[in-house]
Amino acid sequence: MSRIAARFAALKAQGRGALMPFLEAWDPDGPTSMALLRGMPAAGADLIEIGMPFTDPMADGPIIQAAGKRALLAGAKVRFVLDMVREFRREDDTTPIVLMGYLNPILSYGVEKFCVDSADAGVDGMIVVDLPTEESDLMLPFTNANGIDFIRLVAPTTDDARLPHVLNGSSGFVYYVAITGITGTRSASSTHLSEAIPRIRRFTDLPIAIGFGVRTPAQAAEAASIADGAVVASALIDTLAANLDDAGHAKPGAVEIVLAQVRALAAGVRGGATA
Repeated sequence: MSRIAARFAALKAQGRGALMPFLEAWDPDGPTSMALLRGMPAAGADLIEIGMPFTDPMADGPIIQAAGKRALLAGAKVRFVLDMVREFRREDDTTPIVLMGYLNPILSYGVEKFCVDSADAGVDGMIVVDLPTEESDLMLPFTNANGIDFIRLVAPTTDDARLPHVLNGSSGFVYYVAITGITGTRSASSTHLSEAIPRIRRFTDLPIAIGFGVRTPAQAAEAASIADGAVVASALIDTLAANLDDAGHAKPGAVEIVLAQVRALAAGVRGGATA
């Protein structure tokens, strides 16, 4: 059983959903993002999503765009992202790690080599935002061969006729993009989520995680109760950005402030704080 499947099964047995915080690799630099990654499990992260910086992140709003720009200016490269995961695995062999990124850097690295090296580093799942379903055979043979879950995005505009096609070959979990738009701009209503998630469940037995627009502990708790998990990205990146100095370096205590936010989100998902 993969780490992702094992984690969702354990959480289901506990009767709760997952918290999946996001960090942009190398934002604002390697040591800071590594400190965040190391600290997230103890702060309550059930799975962790790592963004691979890219110059043209078309699905991301201004907050994550800025994070990617900071990371690239700091010298981020695909191999450095994999090095982060490899270093994390020296201390943590149970928390699932999901890479989220765009196809161009993967093509530049080499698709097969990327999948082989990702598996060797300890990556559990991949989300490739701009890889069309019709072109998924570009990666699926290599993710499958290396035991990496290939996680599909489902949007509010994905209708019943297309859902089986989109979900074919997917594994790990389904990532439900809760809004029609870019990250960090608005949130989906509970009414919308309560209608959308049961519709998707008719087509898959995989867990469903809700992302795009989940910002607060209350929203995370709601998403994790309606679906099987909540992904929080822009809110955490926003907090980190607010704790950088004029030169773009992390101020003292910045990592602890972000991890405190993760703890509050985890408390919400676990039925505690809802502010």
